[in-house]
Amino acid sequence: MYAGGCLCGKVRFEIHGRIENIVYCHCSLCRKAQGSAFATNGVVQRKDFIFLQGEGEMTAFESSPGQHKHFCKHCGSPIISTNEATPHEVRIRLGTIETPVEERPGAHIFASSKAVWDRICDDLPQYDGYEPGRNPKE
Repeated sequence: MYAGGCLCGKVRFEIHGRIENIVYCHCSLCRKAQGSAFATNGVVQRKDFIFLQGEGEMTAFESSPGQHKHFCKHCGSPIISTNEATPHEVRIRLGTIETPVEERPGAHIFASSKAVWDRICDDLPQYDGYEPGRNPKE
């Protein structure tokens, strides 16, 4: 089980399952949404993601058709994103998890559009778009 929440503490959640397909995303949308060089995201089955409090304190932004980024409307912490094409999943922002995460990132995606001031310093695979096997419509 994993536990986490937003910066101000109004939103709290638990994850009762694995975090899969963890990636570092360097696309411009993730950089802007995170205010950083990249976002670290992983997939969680919706049934395994449980709001303990503050679900009503969330708001969402449709960043592209059918894809919504959900964040605390008080402190702005990004929590999850959802996609209408995969309603059984949520993409969790790993920076909001407070307990140790066992799973590890497997790749850098959209590496060709990374911030010019950023340098990737590990040996994980780097892809110009989505990682192989992932449907871009998801």
